[in-house]
Amino acid sequence: MSAFSIPLSGLAGSSDALNVIANNLANLNTDGYKDENLTFSGLFNQMLGVSGNGDPIQVGSGVQVAGETANFTSGTVDSTGIASNMALQGNGFFVVEGGNNQMSFTRDGSFGVNADGQLVTQGGELVMGYPAVNGAISTNSALAPINVNQAENIPAVATSSFSMDTNLDASAGVGTTFSTPLTVYDSLGSSHELTVTYTNTGANTWSYNVTLPAADTGGTGNPTSLATGTMTFNSSGQLTSPSGSITGINITGLADGAAPMNLTWNLTNNGSATMTQQDATSATSTTEQNGYGVGTLTGYSVLSDGTVEGQFSNDQTLALGKVAVAGFANNQGLTQTGSDDYQATFASGAPVIGQAGAGGNGTITGGAVEESNVNLSTEFANMIVAQQNYEANAKALTTMDQVSQATIQLIS
Repeated sequence: MSAFSIPLSGLAGSSDALNVIANNLANLNTDGYKDENLTFSGLFNQMLGVSGNGDPIQVGSGVQVAGETANFTSGTVDSTGIASNMALQGNGFFVVEGGNNQMSFTRDGSFGVNADGQLVTQGGELVMGYPAVNGAISTNSALAPINVNQAENIPAVATSSFSMDTNLDASAGVGTTFSTPLTVYDSLGSSHELTVTYTNTGANTWSYNVTLPAADTGGTGNPTSLATGTMTFNSSGQLTSPSGSITGINITGLADGAAPMNLTWNLTNNGSATMTQQDATSATSTTEQNGYGVGTLTGYSVLSDGTVEGQFSNDQTLALGKVAVAGFANNQGLTQTGSDDYQATFASGAPVIGQAGAGGNGTITGGAVEESNVNLSTEFANMIVAQQNYEANAKALTTMDQVSQATIQLIS
């Protein structure tokens, strides 16, 4: 009896559904895994005739798998604290390249670092992106592996300006002094400690003296005076003179052979005065200067736009590269190749490669991974339905077997 094929197709369909459910449950803890689901369609290929009003009379011939769809919604972000890990939230895929130069795409951001300092997947594929040259990234350049250990030391930059937020005590008596130390750097990256000493010389008037230890210029004895002058304040404690900045703070003949330094003392910061005279204890809240010594790479982090930013021992940061993100016109058209990788097909369209947070692509969370988006409760419910479907088709098959046996007995 040809009718046996109908429940058999139902058994096959239910079995396929259970396989997909089992695969979803097996990947419940797989980073970046996307929940899958089968869709089915009926087979109507038997025409028995037409009814009295001309409607066709058709009998179905079973069921078949019509398609498989993946749920590409973002999974929960799990913070790992591992700098090389990345969680992509929103549209897009990380771009990776295998040993055969085959480009693939993945949502699994549990990346590591290989012996060459390159970001890689757990399977050893290279994470691709836009390289940085001296901290500058060109997104128009060809994709290349991201190296997080390639950065050389950041060379020293000599200090050329400084500022300090200081209040001088308006109630201080004549002759009262207050000092603030400030570290600056020369062209070789060596640090030097300046000292700015304020002395009250009368109402609303203070003198200042910027000094440098004599040993820094190869001398001995008292510190070397670099600049002196007078500061005056109005009745509201606002600095009236000098205004803007103090220039001509020169350091020459440094013992380490560094180039001469010409410093500017900025007395305003973003339009606000950095020096005040109020009836409060003399104190310096912050100091700023624009120089730094030689820096070595101490770590890195990944920003939301995929920039891998290196941190250096001199408190400076420098871009090491930017992770690329690819988008597709039809994610459902991608084919899976194992290890959570996808490849582009005619149905998916060619990858549009860009950067995170632009062109419709999602953003990246560094030091984290995207968990599987499989819903345990939903999968159990689907499993029960598939199981009952299988049992019902098995019962139909048994019934048809009994009918065929009865038919044979009638003939015999």
